[in-house]
Amino acid sequence: MSSDTNQDPKAVVAIKKRSRVPGVMITQYVEQLPAGKSTPDFTRKPMPVTVQEGKKAFFKAIVSGEPAPTVTWERNKGNVDDPEKYKTRYDQRAREHIFEIHNVKPEQADTYKCFATNEYGKAVCSATLNVIEVGFKKKGQAANGQAPQDFRSMLKKTVVVTRKKQLPPKKEGEIDPKLWELLLSAPKKDYEKICLEFGVTDFRWMLKRLNQLKKEREDEQAKVVEKLEDVKQIEVKPDGRAEFSLNMKLWDPNSAINLYKDGTMVPYSDDESSKHNLKKSGTKYVFSIKDPKPEDAGFYQVDVEEANVLTTDFRVPAVEFIAKIKDVKAVESEDAIFQCVLSTPLNTITWAKQDSSLEHGDKYEITVSEDKLIHTLRVKNCKKEDSGAFYAIAGITSSSASLSVEADPDGSKGRKGTKSGDEDDLIKLALEQQAKLQKEKDDLEAARRAQAEKDAANAATLGDGGDGSGGKTDGDKNLPGDGDDENKKGDGDDKKKKRTGPLVPDTVIDRGVQFVSGLSDTVANVGERAELSCKLSSETAEGRWYKNGKPLTNEDGVTIIKDGACHRLIIDCCKKDDAAVYRFEAEGRRSEATLNIQDPPKIDSDALGKFTKPVIIKAGETAEWKLPFSGGAPMNIQWYKDDDELLPALNVKIETSDSESQLRLTKCQRKDSGEVKIKIKNEFGTTEAISRLIVLDKPTPPQGPVDIMESAVTSVEFKWKPPKDSGGCPITDYIIERQQVGRNKWSNLGEISGSNPSYRDSDVTPGRRYSYRIRAKNAEGVSDYLQTEDIPAGVLRYPGPPTAPKVVSAFKDCINLSWSPPCDTGGTKIVGYNLEKNKKGTNYWSLVNQGGPITDTKYAVKDVFEGAAYEFRVSAINLSGAGDPSIPCDTVIARDPMKPPGKVTDLKLTSSNYTTFSLAWTKPKEVKGIEDEALGYYVEIRPIESLDWTRCNANPITLTSYTVLGLKAMATYWVRVIATNYGGDGEPQGFDNYIIAMPPPVRPKFKDKNMKTFVVVRSGNTVRLNINFEASPLPEVCWLKDGIPVLKHVTITNSDKGSQLLIPTSERSDTGVYTITVKNLVGQESFNVEIRVTDDPKPPGPVELDQNIPGTVTLSWSPSPDEKRDDRLHYMVSKRDSFKRTWRTVADNLFNNKFTAVNILPGREYFFRVFAKNDMGFSPPSESPAFGTKKEKEKFKVNLPETKCLDFQSPPSFLVPLRRRTAPQGYECHMSCAVKGDPAPRVTWYCNNISLNTNTNYHITNVCGVCSLLILRVGAKDNGEYKVVLENKLGTAECSMMLNQQRSLEQLSESLATMQEKVANFQQVVETTDAQFNVAIEESYSVMFNTYCNGLINPYNIELDTRWAEIKQVSLSIETLQALMKNQSEEFEAMKERMSNEDEPAAGQFITTTAQISTELQEKLEDVEEVAEQQGAKDGAEEEAKEEEVVQEAQPLEHGVERDVTEEQEGQEVAPEEQEVEEITGHSGEQEDAGETAEDEVADYIIEGDILDKSLEEELYEEVVETWESAGSIS
Repeated sequence: MSSDTNQDPKAVVAIKKRSRVPGVMITQYVEQLPAGKSTPDFTRKPMPVTVQEGKKAFFKAIVSGEPAPTVTWERNKGNVDDPEKYKTRYDQRAREHIFEIHNVKPEQADTYKCFATNEYGKAVCSATLNVIEVGFKKKGQAANGQAPQDFRSMLKKTVVVTRKKQLPPKKEGEIDPKLWELLLSAPKKDYEKICLEFGVTDFRWMLKRLNQLKKEREDEQAKVVEKLEDVKQIEVKPDGRAEFSLNMKLWDPNSAINLYKDGTMVPYSDDESSKHNLKKSGTKYVFSIKDPKPEDAGFYQVDVEEANVLTTDFRVPAVEFIAKIKDVKAVESEDAIFQCVLSTPLNTITWAKQDSSLEHGDKYEITVSEDKLIHTLRVKNCKKEDSGAFYAIAGITSSSASLSVEADPDGSKGRKGTKSGDEDDLIKLALEQQAKLQKEKDDLEAARRAQAEKDAANAATLGDGGDGSGGKTDGDKNLPGDGDDENKKGDGDDKKKKRTGPLVPDTVIDRGVQFVSGLSDTVANVGERAELSCKLSSETAEGRWYKNGKPLTNEDGVTIIKDGACHRLIIDCCKKDDAAVYRFEAEGRRSEATLNIQDPPKIDSDALGKFTKPVIIKAGETAEWKLPFSGGAPMNIQWYKDDDELLPALNVKIETSDSESQLRLTKCQRKDSGEVKIKIKNEFGTTEAISRLIVLDKPTPPQGPVDIMESAVTSVEFKWKPPKDSGGCPITDYIIERQQVGRNKWSNLGEISGSNPSYRDSDVTPGRRYSYRIRAKNAEGVSDYLQTEDIPAGVLRYPGPPTAPKVVSAFKDCINLSWSPPCDTGGTKIVGYNLEKNKKGTNYWSLVNQGGPITDTKYAVKDVFEGAAYEFRVSAINLSGAGDPSIPCDTVIARDPMKPPGKVTDLKLTSSNYTTFSLAWTKPKEVKGIEDEALGYYVEIRPIESLDWTRCNANPITLTSYTVLGLKAMATYWVRVIATNYGGDGEPQGFDNYIIAMPPPVRPKFKDKNMKTFVVVRSGNTVRLNINFEASPLPEVCWLKDGIPVLKHVTITNSDKGSQLLIPTSERSDTGVYTITVKNLVGQESFNVEIRVTDDPKPPGPVELDQNIPGTVTLSWSPSPDEKRDDRLHYMVSKRDSFKRTWRTVADNLFNNKFTAVNILPGREYFFRVFAKNDMGFSPPSESPAFGTKKEKEKFKVNLPETKCLDFQSPPSFLVPLRRRTAPQGYECHMSCAVKGDPAPRVTWYCNNISLNTNTNYHITNVCGVCSLLILRVGAKDNGEYKVVLENKLGTAECSMMLNQQRSLEQLSESLATMQEKVANFQQVVETTDAQFNVAIEESYSVMFNTYCNGLINPYNIELDTRWAEIKQVSLSIETLQALMKNQSEEFEAMKERMSNEDEPAAGQFITTTAQISTELQEKLEDVEEVAEQQGAKDGAEEEAKEEEVVQEAQPLEHGVERDVTEEQEGQEVAPEEQEVEEITGHSGEQEDAGETAEDEVADYIIEGDILDKSLEEELYEEVVETWESAGSIS
């Protein structure tokens, strides 16, 4: 497709495709999009909007596409061109296209379309605008003189349903649907209050259905609401507003939130001056009604889209305060009481302070009087902070008073009440108001009756009748009750205006008899006693009782009692027909109540006693229960067995009649035993009766395991456990059978009593093994058997050792001992003990009890000598014999008891930490006859909160120091030390103060001296800061971030030696200054660490270039997206021009988005890069376009000299030649050289004149002019001459070397001997050279003298310096060779010693090292010989041309100077050409200069000073020869 087609937005191609955003359609104009281009699309499309008439509406969209699309708006009906009504704008920051509609009208409700267009396509989507009309418009358009429009167009305008689906009406006997709605939105603590308002006293049966409805409502809410909590019902606040609120987080913030009152949508705004207001703060939504009126009462609901989130009932009762609350002054710790009296009874009112409502609890006690008129608030245990204003709010009326709390001057703590007024006055007001309400009720009843009679008279005469008399009808039940909603003040006034019958004259002032307390509804059971009572204000007043409007007397089966002002009606035995409405009248006053008679289920006591007796049957028989009952029908009967309901089945038969129920269980088994229960239930109550079923059967087998009590030579005894189930009756006997192991016959040993489950078999054969069967027997039969394991008889089993004997007391002639029996008796009973003694210092144990075994576990040893030390041990004896002895007891001395020691002295604490104390003390002094010597010590501690001392060491310690372990950190302890000896414990010695388990106090300080104060972390990585500190006692560690506590996702781990801060996955928001504060009782210390969480910066935007001043260019670029998130981000600019191809940094640390580059030369192109930098590193560069200006050439003529064409071609040559190699056999050999040449030469390797380039046994490489050859394993065939030949069109170059194979130590020794000979020859050469030098010196001095006479001394000085330098160079070579030979000699000695200690690999290594050393020495000797030969040749040549040189040196010095100047000028003329070559090739001559400099440094390194003495040189040579002779002797 041509480019013209691509640019045509009206192209023939129209490819339809859908966007990833639902509801967006995209049309593509081209078949294939160019690279980097895209069609328009919506990142976020406009959302439907519902707005109130007169408000402002917004549609917002975010679009994408390359190039950036153009956004336009349209509507289905009409246009959007009017700028006063419609406005479009673009928010650069949010990148949103916004379409605004000002002052929305109902006719603007329509579907609006948004178009996004660029040259490659367009995208379109739509959104609807819904308008809520304000007010009721009953007049049609026809009434305004307009022609009626078609019905279809009218429907389009009513796009918003302003009414909510109505709740179903309340049905008789069912719960009001409004109550369910309120409970769904209310917290559980308000259930009882809400149910009372609807007359429901017990709501527990509603909870199951309520939970089901709640689950359905939550599922509905979950579609639009992410989180919903803290729902509060409507409540009138002290400022007069009625408010209800909730915390709500929406999935879509643009979701419509609608407010309904009684099913009708209510417009609201965020303006506090409006009637209905919504205030949003974060996720909290608060709806309020300003200045609520009675007409604002209703059923309010809040919906999000179609889901209900809150329901509340706003009731405005017609109530006023007869007595308002009054100011109270109270003393601290007293109770303050506020009371008020209402004009209409209310169950509850709202008590509040300025900022919150008050609820009944520990602090506030809210009570209501019986008549619901007096409401009381008690503020318990007043404190200063309780002072302030308190409010009582009833409906929309409120009363306020202040509480002033003063300090208690006496400091008493007793609680007494301070009331806001006289209680008697309030009660009197309440009684008056109750009488007033009763009078209004009576007047209303009279008016109703009069109106009814008048209507009847009118119906009879069919004409206008006179005023009917207000006669009373006793049977009238339509009397308003106390607190009825119809008895509101406002409603009462309206009804009075409509009355036509006469009322009580206004002139009546005397109130007459009043009810102090009226009748109350009563519930009684059939056959029980019922009582109705009331109290009048006068004791002399008489009254009458009525039942359903008929008078009652004592002859009607009731008892009427008058006790002063109290009147009672008693029914001794209630019947069903006693249920009625009872009324008491006295002097025109009346009170009514309803008596409800219930008939719950009842069970006769005799039948119940018979039923509760257990039913005992045998297994397989039938159990039967029968229970008569009475009570009101219908009756529900349920039978239970162990709390499981019994249903009719194959073995369960249930028969029930109106007065009796029977249960029959057939074929009962033992497992059927248990509790049997019958539950009888009707609408009035439930009763239960419990019986028990016992099924008798044979017992279960006895229980194991069988314990073997004795296994002796003559008897076997064992025991077992009784059966788990005795079968319902006691175990009478156990049947024992025995079988000898190896035989099949079981023999019956008889029966034993069932009370003792053990058996002793005395008829056994020693060495035999027996097995026993045990069966349990009861009255119902014999159980299955329990079989024992094989029990051996006659096997000798000795008992174990008893415990070590304990010294009870010791005297000079007697020692009393005791011990405990052994745990292992050996299978038989213990018959006695043997006690042995050992005199300290001997190895002989003698038996103490010579007369026979000791039958007790204690013994007094009298065969002792005074002052002697003894040890004792004991062994147990059973039927098999004596067992092993116990361990010996502690050494005891036969002497009279000692006196307890005294107190220890100088008790001190030597050290402590968080878990230990270290104590030291001095041994107490011995006082003869009073305090004996201390033989040990006990250390005891007691926590400060405990009263018991704990002994730290169970056995006495002999040292006068001890460390107490296992202490609790920072706990406080009392510590004491007790000295002890054989006479007992001495007096304890403790500290005057308690000791804290902690190290000595140390002020907090940080240990690490090099702690980092700045840390950079890549976003997403873990941040871990370890801060080590030292502090005592344990400090409090606090971490702050920028002065506030760290967030929850930061983990802090503290120990006694440090603290760690851990952020598992860091984010940029974690950047900040973290402060650790370590604080204890001694002081505190803080340390700051700045943590910067960042990431590699994103590159800056496109770079633009602008030249305002010649020779400069200004760069500007868009900031990096990370610039707002990273305050340390800056920029760096680098530059490259067309002349020098390298990038160079021209600016850094730029914190703005502009930079001006200078020194911009004309005729060159410049390129710039801008990097974003932060603490993490560089971003990718943002590159600028090429920038350049043409060089303006002036018209002038320059005569340029002829320039020579530069030819960079050169013949091949070697930069680094090959070196001779000596390689051991079987090892690898590597040789290399460096070459140059232009064009690049062809490199060929030869071995003994045979080409190696195609030989695969050699690895040949040529990398950047470095040619290498590698021989992996050197063999005999690899010896010879290796040559490298370079060839190009300009010439050829060669370089060769010899490869000698080092095969053995003998050859190496020969090579070393050869070198020693060469060294000797070289020594002769040096001596000859020294002699020639001396001759030259003499000749030079002679010539210098002659020349001096002739004025020619200067040239000879130059020649002398030259000769002197040559001699010094030779001297340096000799000295270098001597040092090298000395070092290599040391290496030979080390290798020789290693070879004597190691094996063949070490020998190979030695051969390799020796070969390398010999090669290097050979090269050095060759270099020195070459220098010596050159020096000798040069001396010969100089002798021949001596006269000619003298003549040349005699020329004037000015000629030399002029020549040098000329050469210098010639070098300056060539310099520009060399510079031009450098710029073109990108290389410079610095390397050559560097090489010359290196040579100069080498020359400077030559030893300065006098020539070495001949004696010194001889000594050096002798040392070298001796060293190499010793090295050569290795072989």
